[in-house]
Amino acid sequence: MKKWLRPVVGAFLLFIGVVWSLQGSGVVDNSEVMSGESQWLGIGLVVAVVGVTLLVGGIRKLRADRR
Repeated sequence: MKKWLRPVVGAFLLFIGVVWSLQGSGVVDNSEVMSGESQWLGIGLVVAVVGVTLLVGGIRKLRADRR
């Protein structure tokens, strides 16, 4: 179970980062606080990059452990 933690957390962070980026850029207008605020665009992009890094690293580790 422990080896699945990194890709699962990475996928979650990627999803949250994309949603925050879309809200920050004004594409998604669901939040009175976050919509159209450029700081959330930046935060979302950083969170998404961290998510991609964890996701890709976790998948590579899972594949390496299979061999």
